[in-house]
Amino acid sequence: MAVQQRRTSRTRRNKRRTHIKLKVPTLVKCPSCGEMKRSHHQCPNCLAR
Repeated sequence: MAVQQRRTSRTRRNKRRTHIKLKVPTLVKCPSCGEMKRSHHQCPNCLAR
């Protein structure tokens, strides 16, 4: 079984974790009402009318 030789520094640990994050969805303007909506999705504002 592998045994850790040295403690991993905060910098090295954080470099490894740079890709582990939440992504903000891309928003576009709805052509009919002008409200912001997710790309390739129906506008929730137009759908409620």
